[in-house]
Amino acid sequence: MTATTPVGAATPAVPRPSRRRAVVAWVVIGAVLLVVGGVGGWLTGLYQWSQRDALDPDSAGPAGTRALVHILRDQGIELTVTDDRAAALRALSSGAATLALPDAPALSDGAVAELADAAADVVLLDPRTRTLGLLLGDTALAGEGDDTVASPACSLAEATRSGGVVPGAVFTPDADAAACYPSGQGYALIVHDDRGHRIAALDARAIIANDVLAEDGNAALGLNLLGRHDTVVWYVPSAADTDLVDTSPSLGELTPPWVSPVIVLLLAAGAAAAVWRGRRFGPLVAERLPVTVRASETTEGRARLYERSRDALHAADQLRSAAADRLAAMLGLGPAASASEISDAASAVSGWDPRAVRGILIDEVPRTDAELVALDERLRHLEQAVRTVVRTGTGPERNAE
Repeated sequence: MTATTPVGAATPAVPRPSRRRAVVAWVVIGAVLLVVGGVGGWLTGLYQWSQRDALDPDSAGPAGTRALVHILRDQGIELTVTDDRAAALRALSSGAATLALPDAPALSDGAVAELADAAADVVLLDPRTRTLGLLLGDTALAGEGDDTVASPACSLAEATRSGGVVPGAVFTPDADAAACYPSGQGYALIVHDDRGHRIAALDARAIIANDVLAEDGNAALGLNLLGRHDTVVWYVPSAADTDLVDTSPSLGELTPPWVSPVIVLLLAAGAAAAVWRGRRFGPLVAERLPVTVRASETTEGRARLYERSRDALHAADQLRSAAADRLAAMLGLGPAASASEISDAASAVSGWDPRAVRGILIDEVPRTDAELVALDERLRHLEQAVRTVVRTGTGPERNAE
């Protein structure tokens, strides 16, 4: 039976991609990018906030020092918290005072030294290599302590009254400094006293922060070091309070003057090439076929090609493949069934000789058109025999043909 398409019927249009679906996809991609960017900014903000919170005298968080500030004020000590260097200098000039100085990377060496010289005592709360070398000579960082309670092991009165502490970062002192709390490869407290001008260094995050202040002798040590005078000036470093001048040349100053025009020219050339060679991506255009083609014409045309090429074996393979598919469907075999399995099943159902069935479906090689026609006839007879048994449910025929 030949399937035909009615003459004059409209050819089904090629479905166009939905623009709404494309727009929704781009909207979803944009939303995902915004969410990822927002989460990244939020995490960055959390990290920056934790950095600002460290050793902040106004912070009640774990890394802040608000608890020690309250203790100092309860002891009658006047405490000034400022993030302005000029205000800190004015407060220090009013009399003998202690300067609480965290690491201040935004200040120059001269500004740090000026603050230290204006104070009677200086407590370096979280010193780095630059500050240590600037104010304490050959004192240097020596890694971390042993994470166990260390005794003072020195003659410094403030340390002996405080008792043991668990050090964080430790230091190696110079020859003129007193060193307390040995741990690891260094000491947790370094004190240099130059004719009444005292400079002390300790890892304040491990000793006087809110979350560790109540442990061991931490609170006593912080109070003894910062409370030697009636006035404490706590300087809070900030990027806004800086005296550093950026003298490094910009990228434009480092490049020759002809680089910028060349870059602009290359960008313009790239844009022109993109417009010239770029493709316009839009919806597909549905093309109506000019004629209606009968379904049988494709089969007939392919048969004529096989006839012209005298390729009987190829034509036989096509006939066998189609017959095997139909036999597999009739016998209830799956699409993955092999030719041997189909041959055995067809032989068992039809009652034909297995060798004859295998020759029809697999082994026989037609050389001429006559042999090809004969093979086609035997294939149809085999299909008819299997179909009859399957439909009627009768026993297999005993026929080798």
